[in-house]
Amino acid sequence: MKQEENEVMWIPPKRDPSLKEKIVQEFNIHPIVAQILVSRGFTSIKAVRQHLYSRLPNLHDPFLMEQMPAAVARISHALENHENILIYGDNDVDGMTGTALLTEFLKNVGANVFYYISNRSMRRQSLIVEALEYAQTNNCTLLITVDCGITAASEIEQLTEQHVDVIITDHHEPTGTIPHCVATLNPKLTTSTYPNRDLTGVGVAFKLAHALLNHLSSEGKCKPKEIDLKSYLDLVALGTISDMGALLGENRILVGYGIKQLKRTKRVGLSKLMSLLHIDIRELNTFTIASKIAPPLNSLGRIADPSKGVQMLLVRDTTKAEQLAKELDLNNLERQKIEKGMVLEVENIINIHPEMLTHNAIVIESENWHPGVIAILSTRICKQYNRPTVMIAIEKEIAKGSIRSISEFPLLDQLKESSDILLNFGGHDLAAGMTLMKKDIPEFKKRFIKAADKLLSKKDVVTKIPIDAAVDFKDLNFEFMESLKLLEPWGNENPPPVFVAKAKQAWPPRIYNKQHLKLFLEQNDWILEGIAYGQASACAHLKRGTPPLEIAFTPQINTSQGMSIQCVIRGFKVTQDTEKSPTVYDRLIPK
Repeated sequence: MKQEENEVMWIPPKRDPSLKEKIVQEFNIHPIVAQILVSRGFTSIKAVRQHLYSRLPNLHDPFLMEQMPAAVARISHALENHENILIYGDNDVDGMTGTALLTEFLKNVGANVFYYISNRSMRRQSLIVEALEYAQTNNCTLLITVDCGITAASEIEQLTEQHVDVIITDHHEPTGTIPHCVATLNPKLTTSTYPNRDLTGVGVAFKLAHALLNHLSSEGKCKPKEIDLKSYLDLVALGTISDMGALLGENRILVGYGIKQLKRTKRVGLSKLMSLLHIDIRELNTFTIASKIAPPLNSLGRIADPSKGVQMLLVRDTTKAEQLAKELDLNNLERQKIEKGMVLEVENIINIHPEMLTHNAIVIESENWHPGVIAILSTRICKQYNRPTVMIAIEKEIAKGSIRSISEFPLLDQLKESSDILLNFGGHDLAAGMTLMKKDIPEFKKRFIKAADKLLSKKDVVTKIPIDAAVDFKDLNFEFMESLKLLEPWGNENPPPVFVAKAKQAWPPRIYNKQHLKLFLEQNDWILEGIAYGQASACAHLKRGTPPLEIAFTPQINTSQGMSIQCVIRGFKVTQDTEKSPTVYDRLIPK
């Protein structure tokens, strides 16, 4: 079941002609690029300059994390005394990349270091306990978490009782008692004064490496030229993009340089994986990383052994690298097969029970689902229906839930309200996870849907398309497309621009690949091809009289047959008004 066209709201761009002109004059950039910046909420020349032209030297001092000195001191002590250090990482790409980064870095500064990746099954409710035996077996006296630990106060207490010191590096929201340990590095601590709350797990790990290198260099124990921190930025980019870190501020710098590093990476495993996936290094961007490189790695944490992801990031032997890359690809194909079956089941449930969509939240449980794949499922359903979504996998008496939400409905406060029936929970306001008993699912479902119905309006759950600027087709040339690169890298909080334009249909539309719609758009003798993914059902309607359209679209360069500019259509509206209107936005928001 899909949302109807009238359930989509087009949000017009912000207007500030004076600021737009100042941006054009100050930076000598295209007026449409300036308008995008205005639409994205930039209000000063200083803010625009920081966004467009910040470089690696503009990264924040890692010691702005108030507990960083304690973390650095404890690791330095471990280095001096040849202690064994265990890096304990979460099982997603953010955790894998952060674990690989700290493992490789610490080895390079002379540490005795091991790593362990969480391989959480349905019945494992702990983030840390499974690592205790591994730490003790390898005589590790210091454990550093990556992308986890902030909600594991009781488990960390068990570690410290066994004389294992703990440093937490995490970026998830604290939901209860802060663990008592050597140091907690988390920009989301309520006491944190670190300027960037949006660091992901690998970003925090990189900050720890940066701080430790600065300290060792100042002590004369390491020469900065011997260890190039830029060589780790490929890992930072991969983890940040995969975890949907906001690509603004410091993250934008890290990912921008990280993509450059990834294009020339010396990591044999990544090179083999990209080769296997037929990725053109020259065209590598955030979309390629998110859609092609990250899923095979993530599939390990979902249905297989996530430690092999770290192996692949660290491996130096080409034969082993090729073997791991093939294994990752096969795991991802299996994950896709599982996911497809789960999606069909959800669609059937919603089709049989359309009354579900009268509520402002969706909660569905099943005993048929793989717990490692429900995160993908909840993300997909939340995006499709634009409302808080909980997908729950049941195994015997234990249930694991993955939750995704919209900005108007922060999750963690709602989960705290149900903490009496949850075994554990954690994450972020837009993405979280939980574990509960099967018997408590009906009560949780009732509370969650009731809260969403109370706090959200019908307007909140309407899909929204923010428009950045109105454009004419004549502006969409290769020079303009080059100018848009100034705003890259695209990603969360900095998406590719969406433009609006009026156009006629030059020729009747065609169905492409059975489910997509191809349009041929004409505006003042300029013709562009448009592709509307998943909109084949609109073909018959548009063929009747080829009416004029308003289209919301993102331009991109199509290289399938030479070089051309095409429109990726985000939405379109049939209009009977063929005359040019001075207020093209009048119909963008339904009355």
